[in-house]
Amino acid sequence: MRRLLVPAGVLAVLVIVAVGCGSGSGGASQAAVSVPSLPARAAGVTGPTLAAAGDIACPAGLRRSLTQCRQGDTEKVLKRLDPDVVAPLGDLQYDSGSPRDWRTGAFAPTWGRFKARMRPAVGNHEYGTGSSAGFAGYFGSRVGPRAKYWYSYDLGSWHVVVLNANCTIVGCGAGSAQQSWLRADLARHRTDCTLAYWHQPRFSSGLHGNDPKVAPLWATLQRAGADVVLSGHDHSYERFRAQTSTGRASTNGMVEFVVGTGGRSNYPIIRKRPNSVVRRTFVFGVLELTLGQGEYAWRFVPVGGLTFTDRGTGRCR
Repeated sequence: MRRLLVPAGVLAVLVIVAVGCGSGSGGASQAAVSVPSLPARAAGVTGPTLAAAGDIACPAGLRRSLTQCRQGDTEKVLKRLDPDVVAPLGDLQYDSGSPRDWRTGAFAPTWGRFKARMRPAVGNHEYGTGSSAGFAGYFGSRVGPRAKYWYSYDLGSWHVVVLNANCTIVGCGAGSAQQSWLRADLARHRTDCTLAYWHQPRFSSGLHGNDPKVAPLWATLQRAGADVVLSGHDHSYERFRAQTSTGRASTNGMVEFVVGTGGRSNYPIIRKRPNSVVRRTFVFGVLELTLGQGEYAWRFVPVGGLTFTDRGTGRCR
């Protein structure tokens, strides 16, 4: 039986046409895709599961290849995992996130099959027309108040917070409406374990690199004892050791995963950042988290035909 969600308010040639999140060419037409094998879960951790990736679906008319438009392949991963929650990490439907993109693009016929389980974050491409109407129209009230898109929910013993890292649009700084809401939400939900996710990563060795604008949100979560943060934006996979909002390794910091591997295209690793433990480009797949009592396990599951994986366990602080 599915657990109840309780709302609380392979090697390839890199193809990049233009710098920017999701600027590479891609394809929405779907050829036959191979079924991925599942790496073993880390032993000993039981609980509800959450599957996450960002930077997902091509617009109509673009074709699938080894390095682009692999949303149908990552959907096959989701089907095998059968998670309790699907957490799309922003930039879900390219290129502009317009209502037309959402009607004709590749998200709905692939990842959209899991819509009832989705708790998505908003990305920058959702604002590609200057409006987020396409995103809001597709998901409705499940993504929080319109034009804000920050909200939270509980999953098992964990509290999960979804934030909007389009900071020039909604504000992320100290005293901003979002930061004030986050502080109050965390005060109301004093769980042992907290997970947060948003689109633009605070730290990344990829094309976009670090985003200091989200540091106040990271610091607020850190002070409240949050444990794990997920982001996309850079179309690669990366895991960092626990660190503070300023990038200092600390057991009192948060572990970050960058999972921009949902299918749209690949980005290179540009410069290894401090505290980066694992980095991989030329990969598509989904990160699965098992959220246990006071602990968690992760495994990255690649699409069929690729072999890279990353798995392990962690304790809440």
